[in-house]
Amino acid sequence: MNILLKSAKIIDPTSSFHGNTLDILIRNGIIDKIEKTIVAPKASVIEHKNLCVSLGWFDSSVSFGEPGYEERETLNHGLSVAAASGFTHIVYNTNTNPLPTSKADISFLLRSAAHTPTTLHPKGHITAQDNAQQLAELHDLSQAGAICFSNHKQPIDDPHLLLLALQYTRGFDGLVESFPVDHQLAVHGVMHEGKVSTSLGLAGIPNLAEEIRIRRDLAILRYTGGKLHIPTISTVEGVELIRQAKKDKLDVSCSVAIHNLMMTDKQLDGFDTRFKLMPPLRESSDQKALIKGIKDGTIDMVTSDHQPMDIEHKKVELEHAAYGSLGLETTFGSLCTLMDVEDAALLLNRGKERFGVSQQSIQIGAQADLTLFTPDGSTIVSKENIISTSKNSAYLGKEIPGTVYGVVNNGKLHLND
Repeated sequence: MNILLKSAKIIDPTSSFHGNTLDILIRNGIIDKIEKTIVAPKASVIEHKNLCVSLGWFDSSVSFGEPGYEERETLNHGLSVAAASGFTHIVYNTNTNPLPTSKADISFLLRSAAHTPTTLHPKGHITAQDNAQQLAELHDLSQAGAICFSNHKQPIDDPHLLLLALQYTRGFDGLVESFPVDHQLAVHGVMHEGKVSTSLGLAGIPNLAEEIRIRRDLAILRYTGGKLHIPTISTVEGVELIRQAKKDKLDVSCSVAIHNLMMTDKQLDGFDTRFKLMPPLRESSDQKALIKGIKDGTIDMVTSDHQPMDIEHKKVELEHAAYGSLGLETTFGSLCTLMDVEDAALLLNRGKERFGVSQQSIQIGAQADLTLFTPDGSTIVSKENIISTSKNSAYLGKEIPGTVYGVVNNGKLHLND
């Protein structure tokens, strides 16, 4: 397939064409020409006012449902949602049934996601399918294609198990995730512990539950070495601990969920289960610290933390509702409310190197791995315009600026209608 992007502003500081508005010709998945004006009669022409192009966006925490929970979202449909949202690479979470604990599980995911514009990078489960106190065959999972190791939003409560995982993965440069919550401090909590939870009469999850767990995990990392990723931090204390750990040269990275940048616990004032998230929405002081952390580089990447959930698990009392919100379709626009559109696009490229995802520059001869978008336009999020199968979006009714046109990746083009 030949594709011609007309008058596209190139946003890629690693490219000699950065900041220029030029035509880009793609032949069979490779950037063939970048010039002021290109004529290619047999190419599919993409031309939009104020068209921008960046390296394809990356998301380090995405859930769909398959295998096991296909009613929430299938792999095929979820990958279409990711492409429509501008993401050419997603890291797939381990909250499936069965858990991805074998080579066969990883191979199934890779086969199911092959030949799509969005590349799926599976995580392997840290612990064995039938034994939460035993490591899975981490090296075998890595050999099969697992990009890192995670128990998703289930913390590694046994410190010795985390120690073993970090020590073992050093042998093949593996990355271990540890979700930052201490369940003994967060027991029965359904939202952030603060004034709002007290006024609603709901059990809260204190900042301390995150702080204590991050402190422990960093102490273990300091002892063992290895590579640690702490996903979706949500507190002032978490940001400060990561900032100090990086100053101390520990090999640690972290992410923040877009929800925690955009919202606070006040959203739960009406008991709306769309805002029941894990980690929970925190106070404005935490939100400000997270935004500062992403801008100064303390926080390595933003994730949509996309979690489709069927209505049976969401439209119930808050105490019994499942955690999670959709995020893929609203991440770019949400970031555009916090920063310049170019900064938002560059931010959505951060994290690839940490997860071992290769990235080329927008140059002649490079593989085309691109996201097409514009700062123009806006969308009021509604159930009617959500593409995801599930509709559990915390952004319903919000106006989201910017427009994603689609992606070019793996020699394929996905264009939104």
